Amino acid sequence: MPTLTHAEVDHELASLPAWRVEEGVLARTFEFRDFRAAMLFVNRVAEAAEAAGHHPDIDIRYNRVRLGLVTHSAGGLTKKDFSLAQAAEKLA
Repeated sequence: MPTLTHAEVDHELASLPAWRVEEGVLARTFEFRDFRAAMLFVNRVAEAAEAAGHHPDIDIRYNRVRLGLVTHSAGGLTKKDFSLAQAAEKLA
């Protein structure tokens, strides 16, 4: 899968306003009411990621969950990253 150009990344980000590109990684931190709600979200994201064959970096801090997406095999951001980000938005 080819990496996206800067213009393509900007276009994709327009539909994901809470997400940012940080050091080449598509990232967002979600905040939930408590640890249990955060873990329920993480498990739903894990199922979606497994189904897509695309696995995010996940950092859990009590009620905050940071997802980091990058297609390592392609060496940058691809459509797969933005597709999983869209899925995470729906699951949140």
